[in-house]
Amino acid sequence: MSERRINSGRKGLALSAIVIGVTISLVGPRLLRGQGGGTALPSLSNWRPTQEYPGVQYVGSSVCAQCHTFQATTFSSTPMAHALETPSRCEVLLKHARLTFRNGEYSYQITSQGSQSIYTVTDGITRISEPILYCFGQGVTGQTYLLRHNGTIYESRISYFQTLRNLDFTVGQTRLVPTSVEDAVGRPVGPEETKACFSCHSAGAVSNSQLQLDGLVPGVSCEACHGPGEKHVAAVRAKNFKDLEIFNPANLSAHELSQEFCGACHISFETAMLMPGQGGMNNIRFQAYRIFNSPGHNKIDDRISCVACHNPHNQLKQEASFYDSKCLACHLSSPREAKTARLTAAACPVSTKNCVTCHMPKVEIPGMHFGFTDHWIRIARPGAPVPH
Repeated sequence: MSERRINSGRKGLALSAIVIGVTISLVGPRLLRGQGGGTALPSLSNWRPTQEYPGVQYVGSSVCAQCHTFQATTFSSTPMAHALETPSRCEVLLKHARLTFRNGEYSYQITSQGSQSIYTVTDGITRISEPILYCFGQGVTGQTYLLRHNGTIYESRISYFQTLRNLDFTVGQTRLVPTSVEDAVGRPVGPEETKACFSCHSAGAVSNSQLQLDGLVPGVSCEACHGPGEKHVAAVRAKNFKDLEIFNPANLSAHELSQEFCGACHISFETAMLMPGQGGMNNIRFQAYRIFNSPGHNKIDDRISCVACHNPHNQLKQEASFYDSKCLACHLSSPREAKTARLTAAACPVSTKNCVTCHMPKVEIPGMHFGFTDHWIRIARPGAPVPH
């Protein structure tokens, strides 16, 4: 791993967009192709998130829930399930009928009534008002908005932040006073970036390599991780259990799961290495990249993967004590304990409680008003710089 890290270095460039709450890779949606260069594969065995699978329809989570009731019920309340919402279902906007912000002479306002939310910016003379199309992020950390102005999709210059319970500058956008009301609206988002955003925050938004919002399933739904369900439903109804025509991430190795699967949106090691400076301070949020930079943890081991600590169908556990057992799957619980075939890592000489508090500290990225758990596992000494 270390040799590959050195050799891959800083070759090339890769764009990335940081949307409040979820990190997305702009590798973009890819068509699955067979070995001969044809179109769709006969099964979803090689499918990954953000990929397009031509010719198969999305059926929606309500259909999945008819058989997978427990998973659908627990997942429906997670932030991932609400990674993208329409204003009519956006809890932040439903709770705040009016949000305001000011940048120099420019005033911003988001007003919500019924199923519609209007984003307005004015310098006191000229006014631009557009309906919000989609809310990105549930708002646990924050929420950013997309709107369409003069036929172009824009990322709002201001976002909602939960710790502020109000608006502030969207991460990555300039804090300089705008030069015009047009400039104040936000940042125009190009077609490729738009497709990548929707590919990680929803399912079915891209068809034939084109953004097709009419077919969008909001949020990280069942099919965002398991692939479109049309053929799966048909296989189950036909009792064809030899090929259920659906993707099961449990069949992946720990490395494939963390880097290729989860890393498709949460930024893999390889993707981060192509970014200038590996994404800089923002890579605190690239969990798949950072855990594989952790000394002693960049191994192919089923105890070191995203799902070793997190159940994607359930709410994220916030209590530090919950993760102790995950650490103790490898580490001895006491210096006096004998090593075994599985317990090969030394015991912490300080404590075996609340391990992540010391070894995976929370780090606040400037402008984000939130401390993110750093997945670069290490002895975090007071005053030591954060590696990135």
